Amino acid sequence: MSAILVGSLRANRAQRYACGPLRVRSPGTIAPMIDMRVIRENPELVRTSQEKRGEDPGLVDRVLEADAARRAALQEFESLRAEQKQASREIGKASPEDRPAALEAAKKLAAKVKEAEARSNDLGEQFTELAMSLDNVVEADAPAGGADDYVVLRHEGPTPRDFQAEGFEPKDHLDLGEALGAIDVKRGAKVSGSRFYFLSGVGARLELALLSMAVDQATEAGFTLQITPTLVRPEIMRGTGFLGEHSDEVYHLATDDLYLVGTSEVSLAGYHEGEILDLSNGPIRYAGWSTCYRREAGAAGRDTRGIIRVHQFNKVEMFSYCRPDEADQEHQLLLGMEEEMLRKAELPYRVIDTAAGDLGSSAARKFDCEAWLPTQNRWMELTSTSNCTTFQARRLKVRDRAEDGSTQIAATLNGTLATTRWLVALLENHQQADGSVRIPKALQPYMGGLEVMEPLSVGKSG
Repeated sequence: MSAILVGSLRANRAQRYACGPLRVRSPGTIAPMIDMRVIRENPELVRTSQEKRGEDPGLVDRVLEADAARRAALQEFESLRAEQKQASREIGKASPEDRPAALEAAKKLAAKVKEAEARSNDLGEQFTELAMSLDNVVEADAPAGGADDYVVLRHEGPTPRDFQAEGFEPKDHLDLGEALGAIDVKRGAKVSGSRFYFLSGVGARLELALLSMAVDQATEAGFTLQITPTLVRPEIMRGTGFLGEHSDEVYHLATDDLYLVGTSEVSLAGYHEGEILDLSNGPIRYAGWSTCYRREAGAAGRDTRGIIRVHQFNKVEMFSYCRPDEADQEHQLLLGMEEEMLRKAELPYRVIDTAAGDLGSSAARKFDCEAWLPTQNRWMELTSTSNCTTFQARRLKVRDRAEDGSTQIAATLNGTLATTRWLVALLENHQQADGSVRIPKALQPYMGGLEVMEPLSVGKSG
């Protein structure tokens, strides 16, 4: 396996908890979020993280105040409940003449206990709402700022082609795809509306070839292949951090109260919900193949031509569970896997360190790999890999059993290995003057040995 860097899904900026209050089952029972010990012991760290993200640092103080209030209420409730238990024992010991007074006192005490329990629950819910709105703590080395404040780490792959020197004007992926009989957005729109499409003939074969190559690479590296559910419960979607201020970009089936996933990361994060894992032999790694759905509500007017930004696509996503002290190393491994795929695709690409304000709520650090798009003279994100530290696992109650028998919250990481969007970069970067498209050598075995895709007017394709 090659050297290692970093990436993640440049979708959905700071997603915060916004799905209504979570009901606590008993006083003091709260939904997991950022480790409260970190917030209590080092609030400045969390404030700095909020500032780097462009979020409100004052939220940290409100969380601390809510935490103190709910803990005080819980203590009061537990004290009154202990007093109630003692009073109950005293009733049994009371003489017949003292029993009515003891019963009356117990009745009043029971009312106080009920009132204290309700207050503890209410304050617990208020605390949970506030705490769940805190994004993951950003790693110190992550750049501050928004979507345009990323840092370019390096350029890799072949040098972008000079089409003018080659004597022809490059066509965009849609013109190429239509000529090849590979992409049909007109009928996609006819059947399903805008931002839908058909992949036909060599287009469908090319996508399957790309995803199959990703699967082979992942399984050879020890990842377990998973074909995942594409509908998940709200608790799973919320636990991964995908419900928040961008929740309108997630498809929701109201009748069933289920969500369509925008990445198999969601399903794989929920796979071990509530479980204690054995990570003593190293990370547990999955490669999830799924169809993904995104409303892309915040992308109006952007990348509307072709299949760059669509509502439905296929993807192979890597997902790792590991111990927190192994997360940085695992992040590099996932980046290395992504770069290996890009080299097989023979694409010019760059690696960027994503700024804090563009991380999304779950990631503490994210690296994107962006391929050159010649017809738009820009870089386009193809892969990303995120280190979510313990943020998702804490919410989903996924723990690791240490050698001494104790448990700790696991860390989770994810990384894109291949998606439908890769076809855009493959078509544009490997096109030839006659409208044909060369297939990278590594992909040819997955295309039945086909070396060149030719326009339908030139030769039979598909």
